[in-house]
Amino acid sequence: MGSGAARGDNAGSIQGGTRLARSSPWSDKVMALLRAGNAAAAIAQIKVAPSVRDLRSLEKAVAAAQLAGRWKDVDAAIADSIAALSAPRLHRSP
Repeated sequence: MGSGAARGDNAGSIQGGTRLARSSPWSDKVMALLRAGNAAAAIAQIKVAPSVRDLRSLEKAVAAAQLAGRWKDVDAAIADSIAALSAPRLHRSP
């Protein structure tokens, strides 16, 4: 086996025998904040999220961990950030 085979084994998470989509390192860090009970720090990170894709990954991770609805402010921050990053930009830098 080459080094490529070893690298492919860690490409995604396996949970309950089902292969899930790879979560982003950013969403993993925000999930760690939520599991620690630090919702304020998680909201601060959500407001500066790098992309909609990362927010969607976080949204799925929150649902999978059954934390959706536990913090209304976190749920609202995720929804607001997805809407803000999904909206077309009125002005773009050249």
